[in-house]
Amino acid sequence: MNILITGTDGYIGVRMAPYLRARGHQVTGLDTGFYKDGWLYHVDSDAPATLNKDLRRTEEKDFRGFDAVVHLAELSNDPLGQLNPGITKKINHEGGIHLARLAKKAGVKRFVYASSCSVYGIGTDAFVTEESPVNPLTAYAQCKAAVEKDLAGLLDKGFTTTCLRNATAYGASPRMRFDIVLNNLSALAWTLKRIAMTSDGTPWRPLVHVLDICEAVACVLEAPAEAVHGEIFNVGDSDHNYRVREIAEFVAKAQPGCELSFGKSDPDNRSYRVSFAKIRKHMPAFKCNWDAAKGAAELHSAFERIQMSDETFKFRAFTRLKQLEYLVKTGQIDNEFFWK
Repeated sequence: MNILITGTDGYIGVRMAPYLRARGHQVTGLDTGFYKDGWLYHVDSDAPATLNKDLRRTEEKDFRGFDAVVHLAELSNDPLGQLNPGITKKINHEGGIHLARLAKKAGVKRFVYASSCSVYGIGTDAFVTEESPVNPLTAYAQCKAAVEKDLAGLLDKGFTTTCLRNATAYGASPRMRFDIVLNNLSALAWTLKRIAMTSDGTPWRPLVHVLDICEAVACVLEAPAEAVHGEIFNVGDSDHNYRVREIAEFVAKAQPGCELSFGKSDPDNRSYRVSFAKIRKHMPAFKCNWDAAKGAAELHSAFERIQMSDETFKFRAFTRLKQLEYLVKTGQIDNEFFWK
């Protein structure tokens, strides 16, 4: 299959491209390059040919000849989305649908969208499923839900869309992110030998390793079209819903000599548990090969190998909000987030 992946210079994309190539697919990338300043460690795999272009400026010709598009490239996470909700909508919602329409017009048969479990908002003790009502609370999550809805309107006999609601990602990547929970705690444990939680760690978070996200995308692409046509799948494992305190405990155990403490209950009451039964039912070949303990050990090994410094941990390019603020402040991108 000839696949175009948007966001190949991002945290997930830099691992997904070689993953799909190893399964025999042809891969081309598309990325505007916001995060190219960050490179945590060397990898032997060759980067795919990449079209350096803002997704809002893509044209129909950019999609011709591809069998499928995997859309990862967005402004990632809630704090960054809240920095400028208007731009978040233009890039994440309007930009995503712009891509899908062009892809369909160019004859692409499949469009796989990386959505998020954040569309569920604040949950209860019950497990949410793909049939549960969505309640997106942030600009980032609202855009995810809006893209899902609009993609449903593009479905037809020749154009299959599939939405993957990923749990919170974690795991090592050359284009590292330290603004997601397990990665952040692991870096704190390595650099400070201490995790001092300000909350009691009781909220629930579903987690999924970056390579398990890659596996889910591969399974969707390789499944018969009728099995994934218009479907929404939560991506993760039902056993990998963790309380935040459990995540911290896994990290502390993986980092020798790390001290761990907890505070009082946190005003941030985001807490939800997610069922991942549907993806296993529809695609029995899919399974998560990683859990939080294994992921924490992987990160410790990576940090030890490169002897990661506190300066590296705090480098702006490994935190999405810091990097975009830097590019605006230094005049490299304008207020619409276009390169000058």
